[in-house]
Amino acid sequence: MVMLTETIEKKTVSDYEELPEGAPYQLINGELVMNPAPHFFHQRIIARLTTHLNLFVEKHNLGDVAVSPDVYLSETDIFQPDIVFVSNERLNLIVEGRVKGAPDLAIEVLSPSTGYYDLSHKKNLYESSGVKEYWIVYPQEETIEVCENVAGEFHQIARVKRQGNVASKLLQGFSVKLADIF
Repeated sequence: MVMLTETIEKKTVSDYEELPEGAPYQLINGELVMNPAPHFFHQRIIARLTTHLNLFVEKHNLGDVAVSPDVYLSETDIFQPDIVFVSNERLNLIVEGRVKGAPDLAIEVLSPSTGYYDLSHKKNLYESSGVKEYWIVYPQEETIEVCENVAGEFHQIARVKRQGNVASKLLQGFSVKLADIF
């Protein structure tokens, strides 16, 4: 008996860069994964978090904040985190409007279509590539989890649900009230 196996060729940065501008895809572990447009509440959470973060970063002249930029982490992984922060010391990572390397902070707002990737492959690669802090936002639970990267491993430093404040360890003095986000 002869068994036929189908090998699927992994996509790379060059395949991703051939997509039309604005194509709703991320490159995750060599696979082009379509991102449907986030629903209204998802986008509202992103807008509110971005506003708070951007005001803090600009006030203290700490670096740059962006919403859903392309973040190149490997030849087969280009993600679009919901929000990223890149410190002044690492602004050289921003090349032609893309982040070529690990941002200091990545924030993902979970959705049914992308949550699996955000909590698995993407989280693992953020961790191993050197993202210093990773925020995971659970809209349905009204929860924000903050993880700090210590020696290449994420350690949860906060998990706040429904009320109270969540603070960054990376950005000393930055915190948000959950009531202002959800």
